Parts: sequence; C-alpha cells; structure tokens
Amino acid sequence: MIGDKFIDILKSEFNILETSRQCEDQITILVDRNDLPKVVHKLYYGIGGWLSSMVANDERSINKSYALYYVLSMEGSKMSKEDGTIDEIESNEKCFITVKTLIPQNDPCYPSVTPLVPACVWYEREAYDMFGLVAEGLPDKRRLVLSDDWPENLYPLRKDAMDYKFRPDPVQPKDEPDYEFMRPNGSVTDIPLGPLHITADEPGHFRLYCDGDTIVDADYRLFYQHRGMEKLAENRLNYNQMSYLAERVCGICGFAHSIACVETVERGIGLEIPRRAQAIRVMSSEIERMHSNLLNLGLACEVTGNYTAFMHIFRVREYTLELAQLITGGRKTYGTIVIGGVRRDITLNEIKRSYEILEKIDTQLDEIWQVVMEDKRQIGRWKGIGILDKQVARDFSPVGPNVRGSGFKRDTRYDHTYGFYKELELTPNVQFSGDVLSRELVRYNDCKQALRLVKQCLDIMPGGAIFTDTNYRLKPGAYCLGYDEAPRGENMHWIMQGDSQKVYRWRCRASTYNNWSSLRYQLQGNTIADAALIVCSLDPCYSCTERVTLVNVKSGKSKVIGEKELKKYCQSLKDSPTKDIR
Repeated sequence: MIGDKFIDILKSEFNILETSRQCEDQITILVDRNDLPKVVHKLYYGIGGWLSSMVANDERSINKSYALYYVLSMEGSKMSKEDGTIDEIESNEKCFITVKTLIPQNDPCYPSVTPLVPACVWYEREAYDMFGLVAEGLPDKRRLVLSDDWPENLYPLRKDAMDYKFRPDPVQPKDEPDYEFMRPNGSVTDIPLGPLHITADEPGHFRLYCDGDTIVDADYRLFYQHRGMEKLAENRLNYNQMSYLAERVCGICGFAHSIACVETVERGIGLEIPRRAQAIRVMSSEIERMHSNLLNLGLACEVTGNYTAFMHIFRVREYTLELAQLITGGRKTYGTIVIGGVRRDITLNEIKRSYEILEKIDTQLDEIWQVVMEDKRQIGRWKGIGILDKQVARDFSPVGPNVRGSGFKRDTRYDHTYGFYKELELTPNVQFSGDVLSRELVRYNDCKQALRLVKQCLDIMPGGAIFTDTNYRLKPGAYCLGYDEAPRGENMHWIMQGDSQKVYRWRCRASTYNNWSSLRYQLQGNTIADAALIVCSLDPCYSCTERVTLVNVKSGKSKVIGEKELKKYCQSLKDSPTKDIR
C-alpha cells in the first residue's frame, strides 16, 4: 500500500511501537519520545518529507498521557541532485506520515525536534503555551501564543482548563511584562513595526534591526488575537456547524478552511462525494484563489506607490466577486459546504453567465499585467527583494506562492490530489528567484490557471445530485487529516473524534502559519523601505500595526514612525538614493 516503503525504512533503523492507517494515504507511527527527533529528522531530510503540522493533545482521559503528532507530507525533497539531498523513495510515492509520541502526565517533557528540523520551532513553542508540554533543548523558549503576563500553570487547551477560576488583576502599564525580542550582536537601530498596521487584518509586532537603512536582522511577535475557535468546537458543535465556523478562520481563504475541515470527516468515514458537488467545490475554491491573489497583486503595487495598477487590478477583482456570487450566492463567505456535498446547485443560465465573466477577467487581467511588467520602476521595486533562499525554504517548510517562488514544485492539489482535481489538468506554477517578483509572478500564473480550471469544470460539469445523505458515525478516539491548497498554500486540519459524535480535538493550521518562521531571513539584507513590501509578498493573514520601530545598529537609537510616514518614505526611494534614518 501507499507509504509502506517509508515505514519499512523507519522500522529498519528505529523502534516503531505501533503503526496504524487512518485512510489510504494517511499513516501514523507511534515512537518513544526519546526517538522522536531522530525519526522526524529521518522522514524530513532523509526521505523527502515536509512538515505540514504538529498537533499537541490532552489525552489523559484516553491513555493517561499527553500526545504529540508531527504530520509530515511525504512528497520528495524537491532539491536538485547537486544539493546532495537525493530522495530514497521515488517522489510519486506520496502520502502523509504522522509521528506520534506519548508524554507522561507527571513528566510533561520531551526532546525538542527543532535543533534537527527548524520548521518545528513555532509548533513546539505553541505546545508549551497551550498544553504546558516542555521541549527540552528548544532554542527559542519564549511564549508564542499567550501574552507575557499570562499566569503560569494555566494552559488553555488542556481538558481541565475550564475548571480554573481565573480573574487577572489589572496590569499597570509600568508593570506589564515586556516581550524579549531577539537582538543581534553589536549596536543596532531598533525599528518596531506594529503591533497594529492599517494594511493588515490582525496585529503583529515586527522588530527590525538596522545598520543605517539596511536590515541586519528581524524578529516579530504575532498572536495578539486569539478567538478560541478550537476550544469552541470541542463537545459543542456538530460537523456541519464546524464547517461554518471554519469558514470564518480567514477573511480571504475561508472557503478553503471549510473544505479542509469537512473533508477531514469525509475521509475518516470513506464518504464518496457526488461528482457534481466535487466540481462545484473546485470552482468555488478557484474563484477564491483568483480574488485572493488579485488582492495581493494589487497591494504589492499599492505599497510601492503604484496606485493606478492597484485600482485597475481591484477593478478586475470585482468581477471575481461577481462570479462567486453567481456560483455560490455569496461574494465572499459562501456557506455552501456540508458533509456529503454542497448546499446549492448552479443552473444553465448561471453557467452561461459564468463563461462571460471568465472571459472578461481573462482579457482585462492580461492587459493590466502587461502594463505592470513593462513598468521598469515597478519591476525594480520587486526584483531581488526579500529573497527566500532555497535551503531556508527547505528547512522551514513554507507553502503556497512563498515556496513555489523559490523553485519548489509544492502544491497540495498536485502532490496529494483530492476531489475533482483528479479529473483536471494541473501543474504547479514555479519561479526560481525567490524574490518578491517571483512570488507575484506565481500568483499571477495561479490566477490564469484558476481561470482555466473553472472553465474545465464548466465544460465537463457532471449531472446528478449535489449531496449524499448519510447517517455517518465516527469512532471515539479516531482521527484524520483534512487538507487543501488555499490561495496562500496548504491548509491542514486535524480532528479527533470524541463521545456523542462531537469533536474531541480540532487543530486548524492555516497556510500563513508555516510561512511566518522564515520571514526573518527574507528581511535580512534589505532596506527599511522594502520591509512592508516583503511582508506584503507573504500575503499574510494577521493583524499588524500602524507603527514600525527603526533601530540604528551604530548609535543604538530607535525611532517610531507611523504607517503613512513609512509608506511615504518607501515611495520616495524610487527616485532618490538610499537615506540613513537616525
């Protein structure tokens, strides 16, 4: 079966305590916690895995332990032979392997995987914040999700967290703990950007360490908002209600979260969805990809002062929202996904009108993009900026246009083909420079590809039902993965079933989560004026601030500037030499 070769390699080197299969392409192996780092490292670098997610779980009521699940997408390292990382298994042997280990409740410690696999760093920091599981040897032990004044020994996602009676005393500004940002050696100018920013949806505090105008290093703090969605789902919602909740995880790619959430259940019970419903799901996904990528393309122009291109791109984007409303009934939040299919069918008149709108988008997008690519000033602001080195990308497992812009052919629709995508022609769009220009080119090509995929769905639209009625029942303690390729990259949902057909644990990992940890390296060596552009090119889903702090590495002086001042400064650099902010 799929993945057996990987398991045989692991069994020849390590003590695998137990092996189980959740569905055809999902395998879980249980290992001793002391073997955890070496097993994950072997899968990641030795056999061509990528870290898709890590799930911490309170299973004391099940097996008197906590549990960690490291989810790896086995798809080949995708590095060239010259890099010396040739896969031991042919890359067409693709599956998900989850490495599970149990952590005793009276000794909640485990050896950190991060020193061997850097991509694990955020996951292991979060596991401490939310569950109190200590990664011994973790290089960065700062809080990730919780505030610095959060009380010790209170872990929000433990099952007994609701038993605590906690009312914090008011914190005076002078007594409020200060987050310890990393600071490079030597004197630097410290430039804060955030925690709030007018161009973002959520807050994030960026710290840029600069020598003159050059960014020497960067650090950042996110998670200023926590909506408690995972806790809300536990033992409260049925799965159709969860799909509605999942669609509100993100304001841009919410439909992708809804699909990943529902397909977690559908895969777990082996439910076959009607082909017509599959086609409608794919169409909705690709329409969402278009309007999301056009949003970022427009903002990547606007942040450099090219307001004309920004307005024309958003004019075309309006057609994609009209198309979404035609197909789903909603411009942005569709609310159409249910277990077994979709809520709403499309008519022949709607199909005819869809063809007309697709033609408008195709023609007008080409016209605008040609003008953008002929604008030497615009290309000059994108080219060579914010480079994500290929080895850094391999180490941190970024997703979507961020990793495809660095030369990796990573796309969940291609590597782990699901649903109606199996009947469509699709090849991932890849660029090789790793800079802002490469990422924006990937997004443009993704838009063009999305147009073709929607047309293919309309051309071969199957007949029949849009919903399969089933009285599904899930076994308590069973779990499964749901995944899809959102506009920003792979979304990963993990659900464990509880009693009374309710969720025991829901882990939602949005695509941006995997892209944040490598941002530090993309900022290094660039100028302050490019910082906002580099963050924009990630297409991050977060709220950030209206401020940025600049820190001079020589004098040690810092200066806080507002969003308008920063933009004005960025745009002035198009026609003037680099200035030195003091």
